[in-house]
Amino acid sequence: MSQQPLDLRTSLHIARRYRALIGGLAALGLLAGVGYAVLNPPKATGEALVVIPQLTTSSDTAVTNTGTVITSGSETQVLIAGSDPVLKAALPNISPAMTLAELRAAVAASNPTGAIIAIDGHSTSGAQAVEIANAVAKSYVAYVTVPGSPAGRVNASLLQPAESSAGDNRVEGVLPGALIGVIAGALIGFIVALARGRNERRLRQRDAIANALGVPVLAAMPVMHASDAAAWTRLLDEYEPSVVLAWQLRKLLRQLGIANARDNGEEAGVLSLAVLTRSSDKPALALGPQLAAFAASLGIKTALAVSQEQDPAALATLYRVCATPPDAVPGRGRPLQTLVVSGNDAADVADAEFVVLVIVIDDDNRRLPDTTRTDVTVLGVSAGSATAEQLARIAMAADADGRGIAGILVADPDPTDGTSGRIPQLAKIQRRIPTRATGIPTESRR
Repeated sequence: MSQQPLDLRTSLHIARRYRALIGGLAALGLLAGVGYAVLNPPKATGEALVVIPQLTTSSDTAVTNTGTVITSGSETQVLIAGSDPVLKAALPNISPAMTLAELRAAVAASNPTGAIIAIDGHSTSGAQAVEIANAVAKSYVAYVTVPGSPAGRVNASLLQPAESSAGDNRVEGVLPGALIGVIAGALIGFIVALARGRNERRLRQRDAIANALGVPVLAAMPVMHASDAAAWTRLLDEYEPSVVLAWQLRKLLRQLGIANARDNGEEAGVLSLAVLTRSSDKPALALGPQLAAFAASLGIKTALAVSQEQDPAALATLYRVCATPPDAVPGRGRPLQTLVVSGNDAADVADAEFVVLVIVIDDDNRRLPDTTRTDVTVLGVSAGSATAEQLARIAMAADADGRGIAGILVADPDPTDGTSGRIPQLAKIQRRIPTRATGIPTESRR
């Protein structure tokens, strides 16, 4: 989907495919947000209120005890409350000890109403924030009420001391940082996913896979991801596709001529089918075994084979399961043989009606192993596992080996893919009969 224009639906599909990436970055954002909140906790605030009855507005006056009237508005009192003389007098009453510069940064004075001065103390500790506010408020009251005060005596008193601090809940302090971290991480992940998804060269849609080789997708199915011998054995003995997928596989068998002959009571002979897969495409390895297991479930005498000519490591546990004699597998109720063949061992499958040969192509070698020849060859590929160039190389290698790819089986199709993978057929070209100048068709007789 390289360089496709993005719309909302496409963007959501890309996000769904890269949900692990988005979730991982969101988790990292969460950790970063929590860490930042822990290392930089929010400041707690304690507030003490001082009342000056004579003071009502910023342009009012204050009266000294001697009756002297001086200009002492609210703005002036706010400045006095945060002045160095007031703060220096408050320092001995604050624990742990602070410098004057630190206290100056931790105090804020304001005038919420005409007759009240609010003094706020800020600290990472709620107890210290309360202590700062009360110490400065008391120092301010002492400073302006003492006779001979440089600011003129003002009849101020402590209206309400600070008793508790706001913002001292550590959990509430961490939550905003965590939330911001999660959102930021998810957003970054979404952007990265869109960038990667838009430039993605691996083919996911069935139409794109079919167009890469010019052959149709015969069936698309979710596959069992078998990782050990027990899982492979369970797949071969118990595989049951959904109704929709079972119909697709039935149509595939009819197209191959297997099911039609059985339905008509005819002798079908032996049809051999090779399923090519890439060594790095582990999900596609189950396509051949699942098709063989389904055919066997219909009562078709089926053989699932792997060849000795290819590296056993490429087939891992499937190789060992196929090498196990059928008698050594108890409870197998399906007419399914599993065997390892060498060269053209037709005698080993003489009683089978349908033979499925699994061939794995090494991604590095890009050459087909010298295996048993089959009647039909199909390519098995999982959605989003290969580029058009990689599929074309496999097709060229198969063609050079005399195995033309007749169709494609897709493993684990993208659930958002609405395409069918059918290649449109060209209309038959009608050759024009040459005409004479009179318009009468010419004929050639022998």
